[in-house]
Amino acid sequence: MKAHVYVTLKRTVLDPQGQTIQGALKKLQFRSVADVRQGKYFLLTLADGTSRDAAQKEIDRIARDVLTNPVIEEYSFRLEE
Repeated sequence: MKAHVYVTLKRTVLDPQGQTIQGALKKLQFRSVADVRQGKYFLLTLADGTSRDAAQKEIDRIARDVLTNPVIEEYSFRLEE
């Protein structure tokens, strides 16, 4: 099983890299992009035999306690079998 974890800055936190990318897209005539938020992506491969319930609990804990700074970041994840 694989876990795809996405970490982004909270909406209330300024994202200068996202703003720079958005500005570059606008200069390149990509007018339909209204906002860009950059982030991090992690792909975790879980051990064979890990149950879906156990995987959800463990990945949630890993994302919350290790992969993010909860003051400025938020996360989401999905499991793939």
